[in-house]
Amino acid sequence: MMERLQEQMAFIMEIDKLKNIVRRTKLIYADRNENDAEHSWHLAVMAMNLVEYANEPDLDIGKVMQMVLIHDIVEIDAGDTYAYDVSGHADKYERERQAAERIFGLLPADQKQAYVDLWQEFEGGISAEAKFASALDRLQPLIHNYKNQGSIWAANGITSTQVRERSNKIREGSEALWRYAQEIIDQSIAQGFLPE
Repeated sequence: MMERLQEQMAFIMEIDKLKNIVRRTKLIYADRNENDAEHSWHLAVMAMNLVEYANEPDLDIGKVMQMVLIHDIVEIDAGDTYAYDVSGHADKYERERQAAERIFGLLPADQKQAYVDLWQEFEGGISAEAKFASALDRLQPLIHNYKNQGSIWAANGITSTQVRERSNKIREGSEALWRYAQEIIDQSIAQGFLPE
């Protein structure tokens, strides 16, 4: 029992590092970028509040929340790969897979396997839960970029075409949230936050 607890505590202490992984997304009400822990928490709250808009009415919201809470833990080792960084995405999965093995490997074997399976399910994006979790993961930074007048899009030369292509995945998890995302993109273009 004590060995199991020690392994769990080692993992809990390790994931505190997630608070130091800074994303490109700026906070809405503060002049700084959010960290991965804040992002994961925000997605979990979004999941609780927006589950009624999921395409699949009977999905397991608890599983969605678990996915969004652990999906970026791998970035402790792999780093945050910017959504529009094409070259960074070339080896992203392998970097993150290795990180998953190490970080989740701190846990007892049964929990390690459960977390790796959950992370892989999210990455695979096939289940209803993974599709909805992914939809939230793409919607959240879109909202932040809009509320920050497109400052991160502008700083990285991102166009509406790129944002539309990325947001299309939202549709797989939620038609309603996808339509909302399209409205945000249209408003961003109309207000000059996002070039066509």
